[in-house]
Amino acid sequence: MNSNRDLLLLSRNAAANKADLQLEVEKLHKILIEAESMKNFCTVNELIDINKYRIIDNPRKIERIIRQNNIKPFTFISNKN
Repeated sequence: MNSNRDLLLLSRNAAANKADLQLEVEKLHKILIEAESMKNFCTVNELIDINKYRIIDNPRKIERIIRQNNIKPFTFISNKN
């Protein structure tokens, strides 16, 4: 499994070999692929549309708006946290 991302791994075990580090990177990659999916992104964020004075929290609508090439000005993505 090959990924184009930079990861900084901090380990207390200074004697870790390359195989252990590679295994750790692969596990992290699998976790991050799921966590960074569009479905999860749209679920944990909401869209604030100042033009229409609306807050959009429907994940399907958020995904549709984000995937547009020309998003209207004063449309903001906000984390629900």
